[in-house]
Amino acid sequence: MENLKYFRRLNTMLEYYTNQKAGIFFDDNPHVCIRYYIPSMTEEERKSIEKYPFINKKNLQVRLCDYQKDKTYNFGIPKGYCYDGASIPRLFWRVIGSNTDNRFLIPALVHDVLCENHNYVDNDRNFSTEVFNALLEASEVNAFKRFCMKKSVNCYQRFCKW
Repeated sequence: MENLKYFRRLNTMLEYYTNQKAGIFFDDNPHVCIRYYIPSMTEEERKSIEKYPFINKKNLQVRLCDYQKDKTYNFGIPKGYCYDGASIPRLFWRVIGSNTDNRFLIPALVHDVLCENHNYVDNDRNFSTEVFNALLEASEVNAFKRFCMKKSVNCYQRFCKW
């Protein structure tokens, strides 16, 4: 009986956000936290925290729906996955916001995973950018900031040859 509950839970996806281009679903509400130093940490652990200050606290199943291409993508984000948040240069913090802004944490989590695993969305850079934009919209980031972030992400991905 316990296995049956687990099976049902895996097949139940919560609609996080949907627009005309993309649908984002999770098996549970995402939970991210900030990592912090403790006295007993090694120098290597401290450097890791400086580079990747955020951590995913749950095993998370993700389903992305590309409504324009009629495709669905499923993948997992493991508990313990560490990432840098929104990569916003300090110069732009007054305009966009800092990389630690909590509205950016879930969009950055999903987008960072997609950037590290292009195959999760069949190497579709434009769709990963649309997912990022949709998650920013779900986080109630205003249209101007979303536009700036979307264009910046898209340019950076092109620069990195994705």
